[in-house]
Amino acid sequence: MAGLRAAKQALRKEIKRRVAALSEEEKLRQSLVVSQKLFRHPKYASSQRIAVFLSMHDEVRTEEIIKDVFKWGKSCFIPRYESSSSHMDMLQLRSVEDMRTLPLTSWNIQQPADDDHSREEALSAGGLDLILMPGLGFDPSGNRLGRGKGFYDTYLERCIRHPKGKPYTIALAFKEQLCQEIPVDANDVLIDEILYEDKE
Repeated sequence: MAGLRAAKQALRKEIKRRVAALSEEEKLRQSLVVSQKLFRHPKYASSQRIAVFLSMHDEVRTEEIIKDVFKWGKSCFIPRYESSSSHMDMLQLRSVEDMRTLPLTSWNIQQPADDDHSREEALSAGGLDLILMPGLGFDPSGNRLGRGKGFYDTYLERCIRHPKGKPYTIALAFKEQLCQEIPVDANDVLIDEILYEDKE
């Protein structure tokens, strides 16, 4: 177990180094390529209730995706992380303007405030059709290397228990985040698909 943790930490460091070497222009360029792939994806077209992460500086930019979700009249849900645990909720975002007014956390992530009880949580109602997944690294088998907090693995376990069942999961990645093999354990949930630039 300690060996697995050490292997994951070493890989996180290596991927962070690779992504840090990308210019802002290159991150934006790859983000737009990945967004266009998503917009053409049949699962995206058929999904009505979609969870989207609000990107950090080392992740694929999702603002164009969020705009597109609203353009097609789909329901958009965004994460609210609890920093003291691995608990995360997916709360409804009302509009692009709503996103711009969200408060910043100490991790520099925008999310609904802790005392904001006005938003629907995805699993309290109709569940989710699609979750767009962030992560630090991914491999061709669908293994994901997160940041070590377990937010998404824990949330997907909750989704599985929902009457609607597990949503389809698509990871959005820079090609620099692809690895030959991610070290995993039994708690790591496989991702259905990874979208990145050179995968047609």
